[in-house]
Amino acid sequence: METDIDAGVLRLSADLSGATDVTGYTLEVDARASDELVSTASGAADATIEVVIPDPQLWSPDSPFLYDLDVRLVHAGAVVDQVGSYFGLRKIAVAPDAEGVLRLWLNNAPLFQFGLLDQGFWPDGLYTAPTDEALRHDIEVTRQLGFNTIRKHVKVEPERWYYWADRLGVLVWQDMPSGDAFVDPGQGEIDRSDASAAQFELELQRMVDTHANHPSIVMWVIFNEGWGQYDTVRLAEWLQAYDPTRLVNSASGWNDVGAGDVYDIHSYPGPDVPGFDSQRARILGEFGGLGLPLSGHTYLAQNSWGYRQYETVADLTVAYTDLIEQLYVLYTDQGLAAAIYTQTTDVETEVNGMLTYDRALIKMDVDQLYALNSTFYQTLTASN
Repeated sequence: METDIDAGVLRLSADLSGATDVTGYTLEVDARASDELVSTASGAADATIEVVIPDPQLWSPDSPFLYDLDVRLVHAGAVVDQVGSYFGLRKIAVAPDAEGVLRLWLNNAPLFQFGLLDQGFWPDGLYTAPTDEALRHDIEVTRQLGFNTIRKHVKVEPERWYYWADRLGVLVWQDMPSGDAFVDPGQGEIDRSDASAAQFELELQRMVDTHANHPSIVMWVIFNEGWGQYDTVRLAEWLQAYDPTRLVNSASGWNDVGAGDVYDIHSYPGPDVPGFDSQRARILGEFGGLGLPLSGHTYLAQNSWGYRQYETVADLTVAYTDLIEQLYVLYTDQGLAAAIYTQTTDVETEVNGMLTYDRALIKMDVDQLYALNSTFYQTLTASN
């Protein structure tokens, strides 16, 4: 499914199996809004069906509106298969704002994307969350803290996580999991074997294919901090052509080669902004990492770490507030288009999460953080 908010249409094609000849087969499509039928369309089973959506309601973090969808495969007047789903109408782009600064635009308006780095670790299941409610909880807390974005860090989650991202309204930067050799900052790219490269590109394409229908995902991140980084320009150009409905972040942090839609740096604790780029939006892919171990809620009794370490909630709050006030200046005066704070939860020895590893405690006051964080994506839109 691909949506076009400017034309007000959903374009849908179906993968068919079990028949070598689809002559005489048709697709019938119904789109519904709050149980009300708003549009129907039909066509040949192997064609792209265009579903016109009148008075389209757009998907965004402020209003994550989703249409319900019914698709039927029909032959000789009989329904032989059918599937139910949903879709969201949204558009992501890089474009200049009223002052000529390249920003990230959602639904034809500039929007600062401010979010958390989310590694998706759990103390009892490591990469496996204990329940569906747990998956939902982390996204809900992210929104309650005033963030509108999650960078899903070098991990592909179960499909249910993206369902909740769609439903709850959060923008997702989806990382490709890293692999192979490692290069230090400024050291360029690795020489990857043909077999390793082929496997990486197969899994990259599969990640895109299996998640392409989620409106929440607005950016693909190919490489992170030099892990397995190779042929960056070629892969970025391929991905931009393969999925033109999303932005491509060719390399988050360290070894930028001028490819993709964004120029991404990391700065700890930061914040900082990339140098001028006339073609790409400038973003801060990781910063912060302020640490606070809370007794009884740490992975280790001692020797936990953060990029800076604090002993009290009050001290952490002061430091975080100062960091975000500096970030705001980069956003308003120096053209920073997005930022990702490290991180959602503590992760084993890392105690720089907004929440403890066991999710028992949010470290700082929720209302205070919401007021501070949410100013980023209110003022820019209003000024344009």
